[in-house]
Amino acid sequence: MLMDDVIKAVPSFLWSDGTQWTGLVVTAKLFLYAGAIGMTLAVLLALLKVYGPKPVSWAIGAFSYFFRGTPLFLQLMLIYYGLSQFDIVSNGWQDGNRFWLLFRDATFCAVLAYVLNTAAYALEILAGAFAQYPKEEIAAAEAYGMSRWTTIRRIVLPGALRRVIPVFSNEMVFLLHATALSSTVTLMDMTGVARTLYADTYSPFYPFLMAAALYLCCTFALLALFRGAERRWLAFLRPRQS
Repeated sequence: MLMDDVIKAVPSFLWSDGTQWTGLVVTAKLFLYAGAIGMTLAVLLALLKVYGPKPVSWAIGAFSYFFRGTPLFLQLMLIYYGLSQFDIVSNGWQDGNRFWLLFRDATFCAVLAYVLNTAAYALEILAGAFAQYPKEEIAAAEAYGMSRWTTIRRIVLPGALRRVIPVFSNEMVFLLHATALSSTVTLMDMTGVARTLYADTYSPFYPFLMAAALYLCCTFALLALFRGAERRWLAFLRPRQS
């Protein structure tokens, strides 16, 4: 692969190959959708696991165990390729059912797999933070006259979310790297572009090196954002300087 080929490939890695969105744009879309929805779902599931009734807590625990105990790649394959073998899905496609047609969309299937996997890991992090929240703060809220759910909403939830920022940074980096699996379901993310260039040029080094460099830059930017969030929202945990 010559330098001219590398220069020509830059737009494909960053935004488009001339016919569709590709590269960094696709990776960013997958990451933002999955991160926002997955974390929102994780908060709801963690609250139900810690404060909900036992049957609900057990069901959420089973959900978490399955998605944390199986590879993300297999989860993606099951959602995108595996569901089509069921009659209800294939018949829904033939009938033009809008819900089942979503499972023919590679972007939807990839985001769904990432959302479920991210939520499974993040809910355990949050559930631990809720369960181990400082009892003194809860007692102070109760002494102030707050009800249980008001205490959870105003004290426990925002406080726990602040405390798990450093752990969530690792989870978000994992999600960013996990989006590289999207090329296995025909999506042209950064890894997909690299694989296409490899197939066209029979030169694996430069395409995958360019993809690796972009992932490295994205990881650096993501960690910088979380460092800034830690400095802003975790300042109250730092020791006071005398």
